[in-house]
Amino acid sequence: MLSDPQPILDRLIAFQRIVRDMIIRSRKSAGLNEISRLSSADTIYKIDTEVDPLLESFCEEWGRQTPIVVIAEGLEDKEGREVESRVFPTTAREQDAELRVIFDPIDGTRGIMYDKRPAWALAGVAPNKGGNTRLRDIEIAVMTELPTSKSGFADVLWAAKGRETHGVRVDLRNNDSEPLAITPSKADTINHGFATITNFFPGTKILAGDLMEHLAKNLIGPADVTKATVFEDQYISTGGQFYELIVGHDRFNADLRPLFYKIQHQPEGLCCHPYDCATWLLAEEAGVILTNGMGQPLDGPLDVTTGISWAAFANPALHRAIEPILTDYLAQKLRGI
Repeated sequence: MLSDPQPILDRLIAFQRIVRDMIIRSRKSAGLNEISRLSSADTIYKIDTEVDPLLESFCEEWGRQTPIVVIAEGLEDKEGREVESRVFPTTAREQDAELRVIFDPIDGTRGIMYDKRPAWALAGVAPNKGGNTRLRDIEIAVMTELPTSKSGFADVLWAAKGRETHGVRVDLRNNDSEPLAITPSKADTINHGFATITNFFPGTKILAGDLMEHLAKNLIGPADVTKATVFEDQYISTGGQFYELIVGHDRFNADLRPLFYKIQHQPEGLCCHPYDCATWLLAEEAGVILTNGMGQPLDGPLDVTTGISWAAFANPALHRAIEPILTDYLAQKLRGI
């Protein structure tokens, strides 16, 4: 276990503030929604490329003090080829690194590039266990809100394993801050609350909608179309979805696209990846329960390409109520393939 998390927390918070400042400055730029390239994990837009030099510089400086293995999109080897991970400094060997650090500097690109909704800068740190290092090995996590142009405040959250989640709300006019309440919902039902099955993009919407209808019917009874008592929020940012649970806005969220693709006999399409889940520790240290959608703890390799299914429950009561219905539905669908 990492003995002194504070210097790492301070370093990551400082870096994410640089990213936030870059996002604020970039509002004056044109064409942030232009496609830059296609990576092995996702589409890379112009706004994403703005942060690449910042990440490179930050990791070089950190690596000169402590060798690290960095996992992120946008990394290149000495020959300019795209790679999932790199050792910093370049003179170090992977086995020399004390830490593996997984980044998603802009999680929620599609919302922020149109100035619709905040994105999030995400980072998670694990002891270096080589290629066997997994999401569950993360012991430090930080996330920072990347605000839209009309935002006057931005939140910052951090956690070290076993030390609870903390956060502040920063006044963007003067950088003053005040404590952020970490209060996952205590409700024992999804009735009159937000509960969402991710269906951001065409391809899995029918199955996601059917599952949501199934959950609602079994949890609160047949739908009364004259009333709206369960709401959904398709926030195109895994970090953002975790945040909504951490601060008590949402009661249940699940992103099950890899399972949906399998059920539908489709190749794995665009879905959540481990770097999107870099800050899972923040949710769990706040009291949110995270699984892989099938009842096992959320986990996966520390990379940018593996498809990740997850389900998140704001508290144990909701976990007990929802999980049996969720896993039974998925198990039946998977048996039919």
